[in-house]
Amino acid sequence: MKKFVTTGTLNVIDADGMKHVFAGKEGPEVTIRLHDKSLYRKLTFSPEMTTGEAYMDGTLTFEDGSTLKDFLHFFKMNGEGLGSHPLQKVLRSFSKTFRRFQQSNKKGQVQKHVAHHYDLGNEFFKLFLDEQMVYTCAYFRNDDETLEQAQRNKLRLAVTKLDLKPGHKVLDIGCGWGDLALYMASIADVKVVGVTLSVEQQKLATERAKKAGLDDRVEFRLLDYRDVDEKFDRIISIGMFEQVGIQHFDEFFKQINHIMPDDGIFLLHSIGHMSPPGTTSPWFRKYIFPNGYSPSLSEVYESLERNNLWVLDMENLRLHYSKTLIHWHERFLANREKVVEMYDERFARMWEFYLQSAEMVFSTGPNFVFHMQLSRKRDAAPITRDYMVDAQRELEKLEKTLDLNF
Repeated sequence: MKKFVTTGTLNVIDADGMKHVFAGKEGPEVTIRLHDKSLYRKLTFSPEMTTGEAYMDGTLTFEDGSTLKDFLHFFKMNGEGLGSHPLQKVLRSFSKTFRRFQQSNKKGQVQKHVAHHYDLGNEFFKLFLDEQMVYTCAYFRNDDETLEQAQRNKLRLAVTKLDLKPGHKVLDIGCGWGDLALYMASIADVKVVGVTLSVEQQKLATERAKKAGLDDRVEFRLLDYRDVDEKFDRIISIGMFEQVGIQHFDEFFKQINHIMPDDGIFLLHSIGHMSPPGTTSPWFRKYIFPNGYSPSLSEVYESLERNNLWVLDMENLRLHYSKTLIHWHERFLANREKVVEMYDERFARMWEFYLQSAEMVFSTGPNFVFHMQLSRKRDAAPITRDYMVDAQRELEKLEKTLDLNF
């Protein structure tokens, strides 16, 4: 603990009620209570996993006005001290050795991983997402915008990067509950196919398309992207690449090449991180996204080079996901009692830990969201970015004339 705390003060009340004070240079003060003596050893060997599980179980609580958010911020501020501890260095090195197995998402295997998270039930996700159920980073043009407005901004921004033309056939890989596909079919003369491995998502998305009268132009399939075997003029994937896994990157981009013509455009929206290649938090991997991994940009670029794809445009959305997660957490708390009724207290605490720790890594940690516009031809899209801004303005005018409440 002395090596861990380099900034601020951490007060630890042990299972016998004894108070231990660990202080570094001036900084915030946090007080935690450990209710189980077995946590002493567990926290030493696996601090990230044990902290999350202890919070879920109620064996780690906060006192003197401290909160989970305070503790997570404190944890992040002192992460360098923790990482430099000899034992932690050995354990992290050991984990990296096996990271390919931690990110295995072979056919047949990946559907189980997707179901673990996305098939929790549509009613659950409705409790904290926006009205259109967009479960990815929003795009806030100013702090006064609602989550609904920011999510529409994100779809508008992403779609303009596809440079859609009448008659285009579009593939949405990891289509979620269908809002992006329905949006594209509403604002452009295109046909859209969305693929997902979530039974719950495919069912609701299909119902939404039928209700909106767009089922003749939008189709949602329960299908692995690797099993798609037809050409698409435009391809987009928002929030799915994090579940591909580093050893499957070449397989992913090879499939993009297989189903996209030379002048096609693919837009990749994914979480990444600005630090060197690493591993996913073991707690996050066990409880939230099995075998998930947000890559460093160097890992993505290496695969793009091997698969002869041009990066036509690259944009870093930086703090937008942090703002999105704040909105989700606020809505989650407003419906917390319903979550407990649907599942239990431990589940609710698990999601609190997930949403708040995720917000922290996007506000003060290395994570961000990026857009990559890709093609095999360097001039597949206009060579200046002006068209994106112009198209967004035109789309915003068009939206006012349409009924987009799918």
